[in-house]
Amino acid sequence: MLSADVPDDIWHPAAFVEHRLREQLPPEIPLHRLPPAAPAPDRIVHPLQNCESCDRAYRAPTRGHCPACHPDPETGA
Repeated sequence: MLSADVPDDIWHPAAFVEHRLREQLPPEIPLHRLPPAAPAPDRIVHPLQNCESCDRAYRAPTRGHCPACHPDPETGA
């Protein structure tokens, strides 16, 4: 029951809520924080660039055109 075990000195609703929160909350759960993962050493993550033609975001070491706007020289497309 919500009104059971109310101390005699509580007359204000806010004090009642404060008492319940202070006295009846379960203990805090310890958080197991993992260290931030570093990128794999064999993988290079390039910064995001905006395509100069279509303004699409893509990852590349330098600015220019995205793969959809700039044909791949190996495939000849």
